[in-house]
Amino acid sequence: MKLLQKMKDGVYMLPAVHWERRLFDSLIPLPDGTSYNAYLVKGSEKTALIDTADPMKAETLMEQLQGVEKLDYIVANHAEQDHSGCIPLVLQKYPDAKVLATPKAKPMLMDLLLVPEEKIVTVEDGETLSLGDKTLRFIHAPWVHWPETMFTYLEEDKILFTCDFLGSHLATSEMYATDECRVYEAAKRYYSEIMMPFRPSIQKNLDKIKDLAIEIIAPSHGPAYNKPQFIIDAYHSWVYDEPGNIAVIPFVSMHGSVKKMVEHLEAALVERGVIVKPFDLTVTDLGQLAMALVDAATAVIGTPAVLAGAHPAAVYAAYIANAVRPKTKFVSIIGSYSWGSKAIDQLSGLITNLKAEVIPPVFIKGFPKDEDFKALEKLADTIAQKHRENNLK
Repeated sequence: MKLLQKMKDGVYMLPAVHWERRLFDSLIPLPDGTSYNAYLVKGSEKTALIDTADPMKAETLMEQLQGVEKLDYIVANHAEQDHSGCIPLVLQKYPDAKVLATPKAKPMLMDLLLVPEEKIVTVEDGETLSLGDKTLRFIHAPWVHWPETMFTYLEEDKILFTCDFLGSHLATSEMYATDECRVYEAAKRYYSEIMMPFRPSIQKNLDKIKDLAIEIIAPSHGPAYNKPQFIIDAYHSWVYDEPGNIAVIPFVSMHGSVKKMVEHLEAALVERGVIVKPFDLTVTDLGQLAMALVDAATAVIGTPAVLAGAHPAAVYAAYIANAVRPKTKFVSIIGSYSWGSKAIDQLSGLITNLKAEVIPPVFIKGFPKDEDFKALEKLADTIAQKHRENNLK
């Protein structure tokens, strides 16, 4: 039997660690696995389970609940299945329990999990629930990263249960974040892939919790934080800080022309004091690219022409960049074609979400020649000058 991990008197973490999972939502790479954390809060009168687990790890969750005789409430901070997916199983074990959720979450739980309407009780923003000697306060936090999300704050123990927010895709047996370097990278990957598109909402919700007395932040992915300022400061940096003096170059090359262009541009930028992060899209972990975009002031997409358009890998990279909406200030395109191309128009149309200045592209015919290298050096001059004018460091 798996034992509950005690956080404080009457408060337990119920982690379902998914060591072997390597892909999330059939989209997001998971090089470090992940976990789905539920939390049990036992008051003097009532008991609540905060979040559940992905159905793939239902057995782990239910095993941890074996010794829990009575459950009064299931708090659904988020309706997505990796956290709410085991609610029907928990309700089978505890048929008298009520599911607590935001008004927007109620129809989602009914649609996604077929939870009966009469089992769901909606809670308002700021509403409290007494468990006897413990009090839960519900804090609506829409768009981190779905419209129905909320946090739950345990007032007496000063624990903030944030579900996806402030979490990390990291499989670990440790309850708290002890290896901060490793956790920082996993949390940044998580932010860049999942949270970054909702940066304005994250700003509002960071502001919403800034006056809470918080001793522990307990997300539902990855370890909890008994030094909560670590992850709060990281999010403040990712959300508010100006991008750095960094140029990210995602590229694909078929016959070497684009690769030669990227190498020349990279050297020219480095010579001008710009940090460069090239990503060969044929071998790149897109999570690494997303993380690099968190900090980069400039993105330059490199592509050959394929059937008069951009290479599909470059199209996908542009789509991802557009979807995650980084703070990028400048964008450009470089590439090569043989007999014709509409790649510039195609890629430009895919990055309309980026509120960035477009620097004129360098798109050449065939293998780069002297005049093409000079055009790339001019592009490097422009990027470096833009960075200096914006005092980017």
